[in-house]
Amino acid sequence: MTLTRNWRAVVRYDGTRYQGFQVQPIGMTVQGEVERALAAVTGETVRLAGAGRTDAGVHAIGQVISFRLASALDGAKLGRGVNALLPADIAVSDVEPVGEGFHARFSARGRTYEYRIRNASAREPLERLRELLVPQALEVDAMRAAAARLCGRRDFSAFAAGLGGERTVRRTSLWREGSLVRFEIEADSFLRGMVRGIVGTLLWVGRGKITVDRFGEILESRDRSQAGPSAAARGLCLVAVEYGEREDGGRDAEGHEQDTRGEGE
Repeated sequence: MTLTRNWRAVVRYDGTRYQGFQVQPIGMTVQGEVERALAAVTGETVRLAGAGRTDAGVHAIGQVISFRLASALDGAKLGRGVNALLPADIAVSDVEPVGEGFHARFSARGRTYEYRIRNASAREPLERLRELLVPQALEVDAMRAAAARLCGRRDFSAFAAGLGGERTVRRTSLWREGSLVRFEIEADSFLRGMVRGIVGTLLWVGRGKITVDRFGEILESRDRSQAGPSAAARGLCLVAVEYGEREDGGRDAEGHEQDTRGEGE
């Protein structure tokens, strides 16, 4: 019987060329590229898990993966070998063995996403693939006040692309840096499309199309048809995943897997 070790790593990627993180029947994915590189370096068939199932065009600087290997390579050599074979828009770091119970998705206790809006008359060429250009004037203070309404345990169905449900938003931040407006949101987990649905509706607030109070009403309505259109994928980035001391694979007291999935954008 071949003994295997459990591994963890951080993956950064520009999602522009990919059909999302998770392997799909058609098209390139980040997971597929990393699995191919790991297989080439180790000679093993590898299936990895990711903390967040980011959608096509979404980026990450803090995606976390876990996988099992029988290889005797240490983390430094494994990381160098994988990076040498990955395309230039994907890189792994912090490759290290972890406890048997760790699982990138089920052990996660929180995730943080950032959305970037370039509020200017002209695009920023060097950043065009990772931010949304909005030339109209935005009331950032109103957007910040609306974003604050998101905090707490709520049903976020009004912003979901698909099945809705309750999530706990722990923190929101929205601020301007010159012509760049940055929105950051931290939650225990996210519904599919939730962040982009929120941003699209916050832009309605910023443009004066709806009030802060109306934003709150849309949130409480649980009705996706009342909210704004989903903001473009290119402005969204998974920036961090939080883990606690518990490394039991995210199972409850009866051994059932808990749903702690990522944004799925």
